[in-house]
Amino acid sequence: MKKEPSILRYKHLGVLTQYANVVFLKNDSHVCISEGFTALTRIRVSTKNTSIVASLNVVTSNILLPDEIGLSDTAAEKLSISEGDTLSVSHLETINSLDHLRSKIYNHTLDYNAYQEIINDVVKGDYSNIHLSAFITACAGDRMDINEIADLTKAMIVSGVQMKWNKEMVMDKHCIGGLPGNRTTPLIVAIITAFGLTMPKTSSRAITSSAGTADTMEVLTDVSLSPEQIKKVVEKEGGCFVWGDAARLSPADDILIKIEKALDIDSEGQLIASVLSKKAAAGSTHVIIDMPIGETAKVRNRKKAEQLKTHIEVVGKEVGLNTKVIITDGSQPIGNGIGPVLEAIDVLSILRREPNAPFDLRERALLLAGALLELSGKVTAGDGVKTANDLLESGKAYTKFKAICMAQGRFTEPIIAPFFHEVHSENNGTLIRIDNRKIAKLAKLSGAPEFKAAGILLHVHLGNTISKGQLLYTIYTQAEGELKYALDYLKMHTDIMTII
Repeated sequence: MKKEPSILRYKHLGVLTQYANVVFLKNDSHVCISEGFTALTRIRVSTKNTSIVASLNVVTSNILLPDEIGLSDTAAEKLSISEGDTLSVSHLETINSLDHLRSKIYNHTLDYNAYQEIINDVVKGDYSNIHLSAFITACAGDRMDINEIADLTKAMIVSGVQMKWNKEMVMDKHCIGGLPGNRTTPLIVAIITAFGLTMPKTSSRAITSSAGTADTMEVLTDVSLSPEQIKKVVEKEGGCFVWGDAARLSPADDILIKIEKALDIDSEGQLIASVLSKKAAAGSTHVIIDMPIGETAKVRNRKKAEQLKTHIEVVGKEVGLNTKVIITDGSQPIGNGIGPVLEAIDVLSILRREPNAPFDLRERALLLAGALLELSGKVTAGDGVKTANDLLESGKAYTKFKAICMAQGRFTEPIIAPFFHEVHSENNGTLIRIDNRKIAKLAKLSGAPEFKAAGILLHVHLGNTISKGQLLYTIYTQAEGELKYALDYLKMHTDIMTII
């Protein structure tokens, strides 16, 4: 019997799968029968011009006909197809890099070539979530030595676009994370570029947090710029605030980090490779790393912080970066706002030198900006913070901030959400603890960052003397449904703030 060709007509199903490529076939499809495809099989889906690897879901309902194929919206976008277009499907070729993965599972040391083969296949989409999980787990703990971390970092750098700048030095900054409201990046970029140095800042959106820098800056300006657009902005203004994914910098990192978050695994090697590959791919030469430590921050103790600091600086040097790690206080949220709009309001209040601007966010931004100025060698050691403060207080930083926003397409004033709920203290005492993770989750349940104006506005900070009935924080939402989710969570978690 002649085998039917594996050609199918595309039907749009409107299925959102975050970033995963998923294909849907009818259980009695001639392709499923002839090729022996079963649910969760990894298959190649192709047009005349391109192809992707996707995980198969088999449907038994009449949502698809036997000669039709459905795709997740992400997969359809990658293939650039429209309803009725024809697609071919086939078995996935052998993935040779899985041999390296198996070797790492058994705790063998891998070299640069092995990591490059793995990362290339990750970027191509050949690795399923199971493979990705296995790779991340195999690299977790102390299973990577410093040379392996450096090799993985190098492999991730070359996996995507590498930006080049005709500049003596290119400045950058990163925060290890785990601290709600720590939105120093826009302030630092404004100060550094106002000084005259180059700082093309690429940032991430939130994955599990209530806001990433890209989410916050998107409130104020356009952040989805192509590498060509980024270069135009930087050539004109000396810096930018853009979403790293759009620039295709170290794309392997964006794939791996989503699995890390799902597994709740913070591998030191993966963390270092993630941070430094992005910096190197962005063309940076001088990098300041903010490492908050605290009970509910990502890094919990001083010993771990010092070890991580040493490894980051060693690997940074290995990949050509002048890197300095600053260990900071991670005991509580920074600033007043938690969520894109509320954090944007904090940033603008500092740039505009408003009297109610959050002092802690201002001081942290000046500390890090000052360290970056000193790292450049253009400012004498010990004078960095003063120089940064002068640029802020003179209004030069704000002028430059607005100029960068306009070069990226717009400058928009943030608008606060219409629905809110105030949380008041039930007793007198001193505020001795704020759970960073729980208050960040509360902000997420309020709708942040999907709803930009949602989030938490803090009215108190650690060490404050609190009176019964005093306003502690306000929950903002853009819809009443999200407010209900937030309040339900609040009822079950009365220990977000501890007052004794």
